[in-house]
Amino acid sequence: MSNLETSTGKAIPVEQHEFGIFESVPMTHRTYSFWDMVATWIGANANTGSWFVGGVVAALGLGGALGVIFIANPIAYLIMAFIGYMGYKVGTTTMGLTRPSFGVRGSAFPSILNVTQFIGWSAVNTFIAAISMSFLFNQLWGWPAFGKPNSWWVLAIGVLINSLLQVLLTVAGGHKSIKQAERVAVVLLAILTVWETVAVLRTYPLSQIAAWRPPESMRLPFGAAMDAMAAFSLGWVPAIAEFTRYTRDKSSATIAPMIGANVALFWFAIVGTLGVITTTLASGKFDPNLSDPSSIAGSLGLGWVAFLVLILATVTTNVVNIYAAGMSLVNIGTKISPRTSLWFVGIASTVVSLVPILIGSFLGFFITFLDYVGFIFAPLFAIMLIDFYVFRRGDYDWSQANRVGGKFWYSGGINWYAILSWAIGAGMFLWLRSIPAVKATTGGIYLTLVFTAVVYYLLTQIAIARKHYLA
Repeated sequence: MSNLETSTGKAIPVEQHEFGIFESVPMTHRTYSFWDMVATWIGANANTGSWFVGGVVAALGLGGALGVIFIANPIAYLIMAFIGYMGYKVGTTTMGLTRPSFGVRGSAFPSILNVTQFIGWSAVNTFIAAISMSFLFNQLWGWPAFGKPNSWWVLAIGVLINSLLQVLLTVAGGHKSIKQAERVAVVLLAILTVWETVAVLRTYPLSQIAAWRPPESMRLPFGAAMDAMAAFSLGWVPAIAEFTRYTRDKSSATIAPMIGANVALFWFAIVGTLGVITTTLASGKFDPNLSDPSSIAGSLGLGWVAFLVLILATVTTNVVNIYAAGMSLVNIGTKISPRTSLWFVGIASTVVSLVPILIGSFLGFFITFLDYVGFIFAPLFAIMLIDFYVFRRGDYDWSQANRVGGKFWYSGGINWYAILSWAIGAGMFLWLRSIPAVKATTGGIYLTLVFTAVVYYLLTQIAIARKHYLA
């Protein structure tokens, strides 16, 4: 592998260099193969959050949960593949790709929200890992585990330990260390998931699990479950180009992420659903607050090895979250180095990880966060896709990415038509999710995405007529 000449004149190995927003990654310096991308997205979705969201949709019963899992996720990852191709074609990050549609300065708006999103995901996963640590510490030293009185300080210790591990891994090696970590994690997580699947099915026959129904008062509407699952999967889309810009061919940027993400999400979410139903059958009480995999693993008697693997799963997931948030921060403050931004994001995510301890309800925090993801990113993706594939005909002139007065400058660096479309789409999502028929059937996220695409197309046609849009 050749070296890369930096701005200081010092040559460094290319895999140790983190390309910035304006450095379109040259094909000769792309290091991710097809199977590296499959492993990356298996590792990203083979995580405790996937188990948890599977446990949340268990409130539909097994049949309803499977319907949501097999409908919502392929749509989300098809969208991810389209944006993954954009990253491959242009050679920049996901938030970098918002510059042509939102403007050189306007791209800061989605970038700021994307930083908060990935800090939030990192916090969610870190807290779930802290739950695993609390069970591990309980077995080793008798400390109070999650759900027991006075367990807050044990959870805080778990948050700090996990945060330190994942920040050091991300900052020390960047995209290279992420690639290596995912290769190891995929194997261990697959073993653990087989182990838990066997344990669940040995506890109760599948026919009894399928026959279980949640209490009517706690049953989740199908559309609300669709929104929760779609928001969970769409939450990964803003990270896709961070990695597809390092891919060597189209299939690695599109097909490989879809394979990895879907396979892992299907498997882990289903195991999460089965685990919650099995635990409910054993205890006689359905409690969505105990949807986390550590509580399930503890109830199944899987032991301390399971908790260690769950902690590893969180670390390998959060390195992707922290990396994506760091690259989004670089798009906001273009003079910030990638490694400095990674440190900032890592520290911020540690602080946010402590919030569920303070508010006392992790499930409530999780659902609120998913609503935020759907509200922000469904309309954003619609705008990005229409702009690139319809108006730009599948190509961006990246020499214009930071040029004042260039194609992506619009009015003072902001494309107000995109901002308006985004705001209208966000408002549509809030309205749709309040309609009983939508809540009971399709959910609001994908309807919002289609609606926003139409709005942006029409408003951009107006902009073209007024010569406010430079094609």
